[in-house]
Amino acid sequence: MYMTIQQIHDRLKEVLSPKRFKHSLGVMETAVKLAAQYGVDAKKAELAGLLHDCAREMAVEDILKICRQNNIKMDDISLMQPKLLHGPAGSIVAREVYGIEDEEILSAIYCHTTGRKNMSTLDKIIFLADYIEPGRDFPGVDKVREAVFEDLDKGMVVSLMGIIRHLVEKRGLIQIDTIDTWNFIINSYREKEIL
Repeated sequence: MYMTIQQIHDRLKEVLSPKRFKHSLGVMETAVKLAAQYGVDAKKAELAGLLHDCAREMAVEDILKICRQNNIKMDDISLMQPKLLHGPAGSIVAREVYGIEDEEILSAIYCHTTGRKNMSTLDKIIFLADYIEPGRDFPGVDKVREAVFEDLDKGMVVSLMGIIRHLVEKRGLIQIDTIDTWNFIINSYREKEIL
């Protein structure tokens, strides 16, 4: 089943809360800007940004069911904080409900919450657009925005530093994919001297 971007927009407006829908539009707009800057297909960025949270407000039981039915890896931390699985579940919803077949778009939706090793440029764009969209207002967000538009990988480093610092300060659990993302980005891009 193929849906136009307008049909997807209209459907999401019906199923998401107004706050979540506004956030999704902000992510979409930011992703399109980043795509233009970093040479990524703007349509893919637009769709991935719009759909990234399509499963975010689903019941936890439904998210877990989708993950189980599709053999999505669920570690102990994800099971303790199942909303972390809305990215992987969202990639399934995007395919089955919204007709998205493009693997790059599905990948970006899948990993936008925790990141993962060896992220594509589109993956990074959606991860970062989710973090810095105009509706985000937290201490240091302007520094992250500046880094993201200066160098995508620098943006990844700065955003992950903030995410991990925040989780440590509140004594929260850190999902292993986030740790893997940090290690991969630092190891891969150390030579660029982006810090």
